[in-house]
Amino acid sequence: MEETKLERQETGVPEGGMRAVIREAIQEFISSEQRKAEPAYKTELLEERKRRELLERRVNELSDENRRNRQVAEEAERASAIRAELQRLGVAKVDLAFRAVKDDVVRTDDGRLVGRGTQGETPLKEFLTQFVNENPELLPARIPGGSGAAPGARVERSGGGGIDIDKIRPGMSKEELDAVRREIARIASQSMRGF
Repeated sequence: MEETKLERQETGVPEGGMRAVIREAIQEFISSEQRKAEPAYKTELLEERKRRELLERRVNELSDENRRNRQVAEEAERASAIRAELQRLGVAKVDLAFRAVKDDVVRTDDGRLVGRGTQGETPLKEFLTQFVNENPELLPARIPGGSGAAPGARVERSGGGGIDIDKIRPGMSKEELDAVRREIARIASQSMRGF
């Protein structure tokens, strides 16, 4: 033991201080290891942050794209419903009527299509019926012909001479071929006159 005391006196370390020296050496070793590892941790943290930001940006882009797609689908469905109702009402100029009413038809919070007019919001069918009644020029003409139509000229609107296109085939008799030719000539002459 005396040698140990001597050694301690030579090194300048007090008797109880050996533990403190060892503790200090361990702490220096741990802090140096931490300093070595810190750049790797910082780099890894930066990479993780970049990945997270990239994923967040991608999620935001996808949610925006989803919202746009939903709006396009809703708009297409709205336009389809308006056009179908206009056709059901017998409108001859569907595109013209659609352009006239499309901005007045909106979707309510509960998903119904309504028209906004002078009387407030009304269901789509009622709104379009009222629009068509106020604009009869969108309906087909009631009187066939016009100022250039010959008086008393009647156009035969039925199937004609009874010729069925499915019955035209090779090897028909001469009488059947003549009847088909006459019917084709009759239809062609009516087409040329504008009937």
